[in-house]
Amino acid sequence: MNSLEQANKLLDKCTACVNITDVICPVTYVKATVALEDLESGEILQIKINKGEPIENVPRSLKADGHKILEVLANEDDTYTLLVEKDGL
Repeated sequence: MNSLEQANKLLDKCTACVNITDVICPVTYVKATVALEDLESGEILQIKINKGEPIENVPRSLKADGHKILEVLANEDDTYTLLVEKDGL
């Protein structure tokens, strides 16, 4: 299975999705954290996020909180999609 197939399988398993491209740091982290609070341990959140500071900081902060970054996908519109497993570490 190639990485695109793996990413598509993970996308199919997402429990929820949040688009935080309309806010700037540190609100990006806060919105991602609030979205994760609504999930059960082991569920997957899909987060659409901007390039630059958000993609540099949010994954690192979520990992420090004990969540697992399963995948980081670059989108054609200069955004990224993060797939995060709640409490996955």
